[in-house]
Amino acid sequence: MLKGFRDFILRGNVVDLAVAVIIGAAFGAITSSVTADVITPLISALIGTPDFSSLVIHVPVLHSVPPPPNPLPAGYIAPGVVHIGKLLNALINFLLVASAIYFAIVLPMQYMMKRLHPQEAPGPVTTKKCPECLSEIPLEAKRCSHCAQLVA
Repeated sequence: MLKGFRDFILRGNVVDLAVAVIIGAAFGAITSSVTADVITPLISALIGTPDFSSLVIHVPVLHSVPPPPNPLPAGYIAPGVVHIGKLLNALINFLLVASAIYFAIVLPMQYMMKRLHPQEAPGPVTTKKCPECLSEIPLEAKRCSHCAQLVA
């Protein structure tokens, strides 16, 4: 039972997933700062809006709407209001996290793995295809083991 658990934990996918979660959490604060302190001001300089969170789409409400509570609770969203700007902010943050992980971790790891485990040259060819059934047979075979066809 413990051997199976050990094999599961040491499987490559589980370790890769754990590394991804830890690195993602570590880069979260950095990318949030880059988004809020660098990217958003640059976008603000170009289009005049410092943050996309104020962008909303108003959708017509097809039923009667009760009056909003007084005072409004934090995070209150009125019916028929779609906050598309918050989605744009989250997309920018995601792209920054993904690019940081790719260029800071994935590419260096691929380079290191190529250096540690260079591709070996393929070995000599030991099989050929049967002209009749296209199955793999040894080079020395005179008949195909699958269809019994004579092979030259």
